[in-house]
Amino acid sequence: MFRLEISISRQCLSLFHDNILLDSYSVSTALNGAGEQKNSGCTPRGKHIVRALIGRDLAEGAVLVGRRFTGEIYTDELGQTYPDRDWILTRIIWLSGTEIGKNRLGNVDTMQRYIYIHGTPESEPMGIPLSHGCIRMRNKDITCLFDRIPVGTEVTIKE
Repeated sequence: MFRLEISISRQCLSLFHDNILLDSYSVSTALNGAGEQKNSGCTPRGKHIVRALIGRDLAEGAVLVGRRFTGEIYTDELGQTYPDRDWILTRIIWLSGTEIGKNRLGNVDTMQRYIYIHGTPESEPMGIPLSHGCIRMRNKDITCLFDRIPVGTEVTIKE
């Protein structure tokens, strides 16, 4: 059984299979820190599952808006044309909280907050909290992770 552990303090995502560490990836979580409230811009803590895997077979750098491929592939020029866009690239691993009142239902619902693990432009640093709540990864890393885990994979996000 696969599971993911995300450490906000270490800015690291670890992939385990049957409690054996397979890989660790540098990530970028929320600039606003940890938190579960709707519209907080924070990365939610606690136990989650992978609810959906979106973007299988898309090219690296494929631009996703509203969980749909726009037909664009990210380039530095595209980034300069739209400097305020929160780029969601390559793949989306959509998370759903499992702890009612903590990260599920009401004003703390991870899935309704559209919290993803997703790719980001190569120009964005890893290991530094800069996202709007999601967990950002390098495009090659999100592709590798996406291809290894099934829907339903357990995800724990710790401070």
